Amino acid sequence: MSIRVTSGMMNSQLLSNLNRNNYSMNKMENQISTGRKLNKPSDDPVGVTYALRYRSDLASNEQYKTSTDAAIGWLDTTDTNMSQASEVMHRIKDLTVQGANGTLPQSGMDAVDQEIKELKQLLVGIGNTQIRGKYIFNGQQYDKAPYQLTDTVLNFSDINPDTAAVEYSIGDEVTFRMNTSGSEFFGTSTDADNVFKVLDDLSAALASGNTAAISAQLVNIESRSTKMLASQTEVGARTNRIELVQNRLTDGNLNLTTLQSKVEDADIASLLIQATSAQTIYQAALKSSAQIMSTSLMDYMR
Repeated sequence: MSIRVTSGMMNSQLLSNLNRNNYSMNKMENQISTGRKLNKPSDDPVGVTYALRYRSDLASNEQYKTSTDAAIGWLDTTDTNMSQASEVMHRIKDLTVQGANGTLPQSGMDAVDQEIKELKQLLVGIGNTQIRGKYIFNGQQYDKAPYQLTDTVLNFSDINPDTAAVEYSIGDEVTFRMNTSGSEFFGTSTDADNVFKVLDDLSAALASGNTAAISAQLVNIESRSTKMLASQTEVGARTNRIELVQNRLTDGNLNLTTLQSKVEDADIASLLIQATSAQTIYQAALKSSAQIMSTSLMDYMR
């Protein structure tokens, strides 16, 4: 059975097709002008889900990268100051050997003692090093200088800096310790080779001219120097690890950005070709529809 096609049906179909073509052109022009395939959720609901996930992952990576940058700064500062402290220890050892050889007059020992006291103050300054207002050798009490004398604490050798870990989040459920306590590096109040106790005992021996007591400190100086080197080696290992994490985060950002671009960014070259084709089709549809829709009753009476 044939279906009767009325003028109203033809007009409705023509208008529907024209509107669809016009909508398609408008959508492509909007993507070209914004450079994005996704301008509203309805453009691609599934794609929007992926895009939001990629954005969330990128934001997390950027936060972790900020943490690794801060950790690198902290570790570099720690390593530099540890190197300076090791150089001071080498000088202290040389001075101790000079004082213990038995050939120096008391005036010479007094001069060595004076330099030892200056080196002690230099080590105190290293122990109170800060980065961005935080004391790097005082654990979680980084808002306080670890090596300060008070009415109750008269000797630096009696001070025990905080040993709690300062940790940064560098990944999903991954934390990283970046600090070294002054108790570990310079020694605790109970350590025989606490660097400040060694220097105090060395100064007393130099002041009294006791070469045997001076020589006895060489063992403690060597012991503390070895422990300082071990702490610095650990800082180096931490630095290597955080640099690897930093590189991984950078690579992750690149991969996520590429995936995000594939989901969100428009292919301008392809869209320009499609838009030109759609415009040609639309113009042809307008022309043909104008001819069809202009038919009147007079055309049927001819």
